[in-house]
Amino acid sequence: MEEESNPIKDYLFEYITKSEIIPNLISEKKFDEIIENVTANCYDKIISMGKKDESVGILATGLLHYLLTNTLITSQRKIEYDGIEIDIVVPDIKTLEKDPKKTLLICIPKSSDPKVINDKILQLEKIQTEKENIWIVLSENIPVGRKSFILSKENNTFSKIVFEIAKFSNVGGSNKFKILRI
Repeated sequence: MEEESNPIKDYLFEYITKSEIIPNLISEKKFDEIIENVTANCYDKIISMGKKDESVGILATGLLHYLLTNTLITSQRKIEYDGIEIDIVVPDIKTLEKDPKKTLLICIPKSSDPKVINDKILQLEKIQTEKENIWIVLSENIPVGRKSFILSKENNTFSKIVFEIAKFSNVGGSNKFKILRI
């Protein structure tokens, strides 16, 4: 299935490809600094390319997918399960079916409307019984009653998400390689 081109993703990956800093940060496992670098250098341009919430959602999804691939943390992206679309599953749907405690669902709503976000959380709770294993990535600080990460220029907590996922994977036992020692 060929993914359609998206100007925001294209811009993000062009920036990453041309960056002289990011390959070094990857080899040093400084994933928080990669996110901070991308946010500092791409955020304003990406926000200007569309609606803020959608643009931030596309940026978060692309960046997270890139970083999860580089950390060798097993994940699936844009999965439909029981008619519910999931943005990112760590490690995978099979694990969700067998052991929800070892499965993380990351929701990246392309909205800052609390009703839209809460409706999505309620959908995810139908398939993930461990409510604390549903994490949300937002474009602004909205109380959602879940572990959440904000991707913005100020108060950017999104930069810690890779380490939190790695910690979850290592504790959950699903990351057999323990690539990130945290």
